[in-house]
Amino acid sequence: MNPRIVFMGTPDFAVASLDAIVAAGYDVAAVVTTPDRPAGRGQKLATSAVKQYALQHDLPLLQPEKLRDPAFLEALAALQADLFVVVAFRMLPQCVWAMPPMGTFNLHASLLPRYRGAAPINWAIINGEKETGVTTFLLNERIDEGSILLQETTPIREDDNVETLHDRLAEMGKQLVVQTIKGLAAGALEPKPQNIEATDTLPNAPKIFKEDCQLHWNQPAHVLHNFVRGLSPYPAAWMRITDAKGQPQQIKIYETRPEKGPESTPGTLYSDGKKSLKVGTCDGFLHIISLQMSGKHRISVEELLRGYDVSTWKTVY
Repeated sequence: MNPRIVFMGTPDFAVASLDAIVAAGYDVAAVVTTPDRPAGRGQKLATSAVKQYALQHDLPLLQPEKLRDPAFLEALAALQADLFVVVAFRMLPQCVWAMPPMGTFNLHASLLPRYRGAAPINWAIINGEKETGVTTFLLNERIDEGSILLQETTPIREDDNVETLHDRLAEMGKQLVVQTIKGLAAGALEPKPQNIEATDTLPNAPKIFKEDCQLHWNQPAHVLHNFVRGLSPYPAAWMRITDAKGQPQQIKIYETRPEKGPESTPGTLYSDGKKSLKVGTCDGFLHIISLQMSGKHRISVEELLRGYDVSTWKTVY
């Protein structure tokens, strides 16, 4: 059986899976993505990465404002798809995910039931996990709690950040999506219910907001280092300082290196004025490797120290 598929997704992470489905020769009846939204300083309408791919490959496109809109539901039903595939999209109401005869499955960037939620890649790194992966599972009425179809694991390397792990999981995910379609079409997959009772004891992955990204220097250096990695390059960890004039500045931190001991004062800046800038933590130091001043480009610490006298700075946290 070659199932007729509706694909639903929005960002770059989803494009890899959509491309794999197209490359595998499946019949993509339509692509569903978010409506165009104003973005950037000019507030120009921006299209999603999935929409751009769909337009480039002449795939039918739907962009509903509301997923329960009768006109959208009618258009979706008229496609007569066998299967819906969801990657990095919105929460679907039952009237959508229950529509196709083969069901609806989602690709999630974690080893469910661990890290249910909107930001699994970030939180796995922030929490210092050594392993993560991708999961396909059948949608139900609860977020990320449907029965598991397939999983694949990968180690989290010490030099991984969100960007590198995101790209690796997208590649793994696209292969798992195609394997899942094949398995469902052949009737060869046995869905495995998740252990819902374990939800409260497992780490989750809530959405991350800007205010969540501030560095707090009274933590251990390795914890702060993982925090930076888990937010780099986006949305980026940040620190607040006051400069020589007492003016507040917010600085994004992209790369760091932890150093245990000797004793230091949390939040105190230390620099040789040439190549090194580090901040005291509760058990040592966090060396800053690259950063971005407000309104400026990302630079290395060496570049920063050529233009700023950081001996006048004080951290605020």
